[in-house]
Amino acid sequence: MRRFLGMATLTATLLGGPAHAQVTAPVPSPGPVMPMAPRTVPGQLANARAIAPFLAQLTQHDPAAVLSVVQIGDSHTAGDMITQGLRQSLQLRLGGAGRGMMPAGKPYQGYLSWGMTARQGGEWQGNALFGPQRRGDGAALGFSGFTQTATMPGAAMSLTADGPATRFTRFTLCGVTGPEAGAVSVTFDGMPAEPISLSSPVSGGACFTRTATVPVTQAVVATLDTRPVSLTAWETRTGTPGAIVANLGVVGARLMHLARADDAIAGAELAAARPDLVIIAFGTNEGFDPALRLDETEAALRVAVARVRRMAGAQVPILLLGPPDAASNRPAVALPQSADTVACAAGWSVPGHLAQMRTLERRMATTLGVAFWDWQGAMGGSCSTMAWTAAGLQRGDHVHFSRDGGRMIGAALAADLFAAAAALPSRQP
Repeated sequence: MRRFLGMATLTATLLGGPAHAQVTAPVPSPGPVMPMAPRTVPGQLANARAIAPFLAQLTQHDPAAVLSVVQIGDSHTAGDMITQGLRQSLQLRLGGAGRGMMPAGKPYQGYLSWGMTARQGGEWQGNALFGPQRRGDGAALGFSGFTQTATMPGAAMSLTADGPATRFTRFTLCGVTGPEAGAVSVTFDGMPAEPISLSSPVSGGACFTRTATVPVTQAVVATLDTRPVSLTAWETRTGTPGAIVANLGVVGARLMHLARADDAIAGAELAAARPDLVIIAFGTNEGFDPALRLDETEAALRVAVARVRRMAGAQVPILLLGPPDAASNRPAVALPQSADTVACAAGWSVPGHLAQMRTLERRMATTLGVAFWDWQGAMGGSCSTMAWTAAGLQRGDHVHFSRDGGRMIGAALAADLFAAAAALPSRQP
């Protein structure tokens, strides 16, 4: 997937490969002409019964509880545009319980975390599930997608609330544990909290929570000595009821890359996040791959769903997000010879493999007993990307979304969830 504007260039991205030979097959017939004022189309949630326990909580929400959503995905998730739209919509109805889990520190230039500002010093060295930071011999990783490691005292990172709504009383920090692991200090608005030691007889992962008696604006974490400290994720909660939405995404990632996450660390992250719903949001990078293998992708999806169920609990419902409508102007990616490719306008086409990914995910949702949300359908169908881009709701790459576009998509997903919740059979007294 192409990067967000302002992100570090991804050397391994699928959209940046070498030019291919000219394709001489006939160009597919043009798709429909789209209006210049896009609107989302409701009713895109399929197999809703698979997430009935979560939907029931939307209509019968405990006013004293926290409803937790964890989304795991690619750059659409990492950029937090879509997840912020969902977060805002849920919190408007249910209340704001916090920001939700995210990678610890600031894993790359251009990293965006709505409601919070993350910073870290230059002493930290990163590892990632995918991309230029990826090191096979680097620190172990979780579903957060990134691990930040320091081996000197005083290496610091901070998380600061951007306003009163995201101030917090509960702070959770996740990291890699082991016999040689070090420790960190934690301060809330300059006041020390109990330090956190990652030392453990057995290598693995763990999450630690520290609380404050009054809402605080900033948490600072700093290493205490030369023993290695590897941090994977952190989360803030306000101490009040409502909804939280975690966005755990890596730019350019595909379903198969989740296999690189360590079970112990990913399991600790999910245990700390305590999700009421897990959203798995992949498919765009797969759909832009001219060499897509659907059998391998299906196998990776089966493994990902099984791992989430094993770690989060079999009772935690799962929702698959199909890829959005997106387009390429490169024949080597768009594959004009494919019967599934739809030509739009001005040389842009919706790749046939994107349609195949969407079909695969919809089918596998039924097979695996999970729900499916048709992101492309919510945008208006094939070639709707042209209108969304013209309106500034998608970026010029016809893949990623602006803040307003993300708000609309997140709100559309929330609306379909609330609609499905309202349609649940009433419980008998």
